[in-house]
Amino acid sequence: MLTRMRLALLLLLLQLLPLLSKCRTTSPPRYDPTWESLDSRPLPFWFDQAKFGIFIHWGVFSVPSFGSEWFWWYWQKEKRPKFVDFMNNNYPPGFRYEDFGVQFTAKYFNANHWADILQASGAKYVVLTSKHHEGFTLWGSKYSWNWNAVDEGPKRDVIKELEVAVRNNTALRFGLYYSLFEWFHPLFLEDEASVFEKRYFPTSKTLPELYELVNKYQPDVLWADGDGGAPDQYWNSTGFLAWLYNESPVRNMVVTNDRWGAGSICQHGGYYTCSDRYNPGHLLPHKWENCMTIDKFSWGYRREAGIGDYLTIEELVKVQYTTKPEKKIVYAIFLKWPISGKLFLGQPVGSLGETEVELLGHGQPLTWASSKPNGITVELPHLSFHQMPCRWGWTLALTNVT
Repeated sequence: MLTRMRLALLLLLLQLLPLLSKCRTTSPPRYDPTWESLDSRPLPFWFDQAKFGIFIHWGVFSVPSFGSEWFWWYWQKEKRPKFVDFMNNNYPPGFRYEDFGVQFTAKYFNANHWADILQASGAKYVVLTSKHHEGFTLWGSKYSWNWNAVDEGPKRDVIKELEVAVRNNTALRFGLYYSLFEWFHPLFLEDEASVFEKRYFPTSKTLPELYELVNKYQPDVLWADGDGGAPDQYWNSTGFLAWLYNESPVRNMVVTNDRWGAGSICQHGGYYTCSDRYNPGHLLPHKWENCMTIDKFSWGYRREAGIGDYLTIEELVKVQYTTKPEKKIVYAIFLKWPISGKLFLGQPVGSLGETEVELLGHGQPLTWASSKPNGITVELPHLSFHQMPCRWGWTLALTNVT
């Protein structure tokens, strides 16, 4: 009897093995601290759907709000005349940049109001400067004592307030910018003098703050910047990113950029930025971000900016193509209506009987023809100025193209 029971159990187990193998979970990939391994990590899916984000530069440089966020460097290091004159004309002798810290009160900062504006803009993610090259942190970093927003100025954890407001009141992803180096930090200057053979600054300042930021605020975007001319080995960027992708609380959702050391930009990391205000003018095989300013000369507010210093609406809405994969739609944005009424698109490949083209706001299917070797030519509708769906730019919805 016992033998029959064992035989029955064995047969049942053999029948269940295929089902058990299907239920077995696949372990997530682990990444080694090498660029070859780290670069193989696919970007989390949410970033594909987040076509538009907002970058906020805010810090002590916002107090003088003159010239640019590089105010301290231009004034004290390069001694540019217009910055020197600004200080001589507006502040007493002996006034130091550090004295602006007390004046950075954030008196009118309301995180919920910011969150409402961000949500209404249509943006899908927001990135706040947690620390710029001046070294002032917008959270109470214990590695930046007396030069942070909790000990000085606002006496508030600005990052935490905005993180809570964004995550509680909006659908946006929350991200943080972080400058690896600091212009005038004595430890960085000592390391720089040794041609970065010494590593006092990254081990005692940069890396501890990065771990603190990730563990405390769990950003969806970690936007590194400011390598100070030091290679990624000096910053231990690959070691940190391996932890970020393997062990951190945001390992499955975090998106990073490509500024992790001299020579890594447009070569390694998550999505590519390549340069400030980068716009390649054609499709790239690697995910990229055009980090663009509204002001042509500064990333932050400056009091002397004139209306001509800001980009026009036409300049701001330049995107070439975007997509909605679940509906098999590619959107092509164009800013000049061709006189001939025919618009050539060099990238999409259409299929007769399957591809449809529509002008958003018009509603009727448009005629198109294949071009050799690639692309399609679209016959645009004859519209008067008042019939135009928009003043500044137009979008074609292309269904079933490759």
